Amino acid sequence: MAQLARQSCEACSIDAPRVTDEEVATYRRDIPDWSLVERDGVQQLERVFTFDDFQQALDFTNRVGALAEEVGHHPALLTEWGKVTVTWWSHKIKGLHKNDFVMAARTDEVAD
Repeated sequence: MAQLARQSCEACSIDAPRVTDEEVATYRRDIPDWSLVERDGVQQLERVFTFDDFQQALDFTNRVGALAEEVGHHPALLTEWGKVTVTWWSHKIKGLHKNDFVMAARTDEVAD
């Protein structure tokens, strides 16, 4: 995970390539707790993080939000009592980019 989390998150344009199936398989080795989901034909990475209470969940949400702001790449965050669902995908390309895997790895780091 640390190696993927240390890679840079690059600006993503509308014509940026989505990750290939081979790249997905490689990157997923570094983020095994994340699921591949598809919504409205758009592949996404998703993970549910659990906490002891709402305050811990909210604190985690704020840490992920700060990471997202640093690089200008933003996930969907659903904060509930005792859990946060984080979903990464690249809106411009309507799918997954390497950035999403990098940010998933960084999200794992702030959860520890």
